[in-house]
Amino acid sequence: MSYDLMVFEPDAVPASHPEFMDWYAGQTKWGEDHGYDDPALSSANLRAWFEDMIEIFPPMNGPYAKEHGVEDEASSSDYAIGADFIYVSFAWSKSEMAYMTVARLAEKHHVGLFNASSTGEEVWVPMAGRMTLAHDKSPPTLVGRIKDLLNMNE
Repeated sequence: MSYDLMVFEPDAVPASHPEFMDWYAGQTKWGEDHGYDDPALSSANLRAWFEDMIEIFPPMNGPYAKEHGVEDEASSSDYAIGADFIYVSFAWSKSEMAYMTVARLAEKHHVGLFNASSTGEEVWVPMAGRMTLAHDKSPPTLVGRIKDLLNMNE
């Protein structure tokens, strides 16, 4: 069992939680017509995020894996790179450090963050230079339900 997080291009994902979860399910079927270890097929922001991440959590496989191994093997991670996302699996023992690092670098590189291992299914996006909770699994508030109704009528 691993601790899984996903970063993504905010403009590439649906805005509502149910639609986002459908998008996520589709992406994690690994149906893109390429291997999943080449950051060149991703956006500049995702590539920059990846380059910073692998300095802290090096890949355990693929062309960016360190040849001589990692001093702390629990810090090595498994990356799956798609056109609009990067999915990362960490050791549970590194979950807190992983989340803080991924979130900090997501904010720095203006990419979204999905906590795939959370029961709350939190989806964060950059807004005005800060990460903001876009939506999650929790029941919508009264204001959220009114917004949803207004959006349906547009």
